[in-house]
Amino acid sequence: MKPLFQTISSDEIKPDGLQISEISPPADEELLDTYSKAVVSASEKIIPSVVNINVLQLLNGRQAVHPRMSQQMVGSGSGFIFTPDGFILTNSHVVHNASQIEVALSDGRRFYADMIGDDPDTDLAVIRIQAPDLTYAHLGDSRSIRVGQLVVAIGNPYGFQCTVTTGVISALGRSLRSRSGRLIDSIIQTDAALNPGNSGGPLINSRGEVIGVNTAIIQGAQGLCFAIAADTVKFVATRLIRDGRIRRGYIGVAGQNVFLHRRLVLFHNLVTESGVLVIAIEKNSPAQKAGLLEGDVIIGVDNQPVRSIDDLHKQLTEHRIGVKSLLTIIRRSDKLILEIISEESLH
Repeated sequence: MKPLFQTISSDEIKPDGLQISEISPPADEELLDTYSKAVVSASEKIIPSVVNINVLQLLNGRQAVHPRMSQQMVGSGSGFIFTPDGFILTNSHVVHNASQIEVALSDGRRFYADMIGDDPDTDLAVIRIQAPDLTYAHLGDSRSIRVGQLVVAIGNPYGFQCTVTTGVISALGRSLRSRSGRLIDSIIQTDAALNPGNSGGPLINSRGEVIGVNTAIIQGAQGLCFAIAADTVKFVATRLIRDGRIRRGYIGVAGQNVFLHRRLVLFHNLVTESGVLVIAIEKNSPAQKAGLLEGDVIIGVDNQPVRSIDDLHKQLTEHRIGVKSLLTIIRRSDKLILEIISEESLH
């Protein structure tokens, strides 16, 4: 009886003249699809410019000698070199009030950095290191990006250096409130995974250009991460390098958003149905000098409607500092126009 199964050698089924050694594995490039090639290429361009930032702060007037003395005294985050002479972009909340900043490059070198400028209102900061042979990133144009576009985020989450995550642009034109209370406009929403430590790292396109600076995640939510658009970054970085700060106007009021009575809106033919109720005025402030009173409602600056505190902040730019402006208010049931000269905010 013949066996059900018969063992044969590989030589018996090998075609004539074909040697096993002649079959070579495919090249690495062939194993990568278009998506992977784009991510790899973009990452390789930007990783040498990405840095890890460690920060020491003062506690009770004394500087920490060792990080274990207090976790509150130590901060960390990401950043990236954006000029050949060592200027680095990061988040304000990463380096704010730092007494000592240490930067670790992707090649293992470490340097102490100087604070150049810090703007909590946009959560951006510029620091600088003195080092040779630096690779720097190029800032792209955030106006040309589209929803659904591939993006790559690079940073140092939980201390894992140069971690790469990918995703798409989920939405554009978002607004995000900074830790100082002001709104940051033109925020990019992405689903590229971010974690603590990614703050200040670059968000790049498939060409390896920085289109945003990663700034925030929403705890408990999946796929909701945000980055400050590159066009905002360019403006703020230029001012921080030049002046060390962003100049903004100040009038010296505390207020809250309120709705106006419908009769007032119709009677005065107003273009806005809300405004800013003045609840406090600082002594010797521009508001006090202009004759503003508690209980007044600010509804406009130089014929530009003011519907909220955020609208008022947007109007108080550096261009209004020292310049006479017209403040439109509602006082009881009267519409008044006051002349006011805003000063530079020192906060």
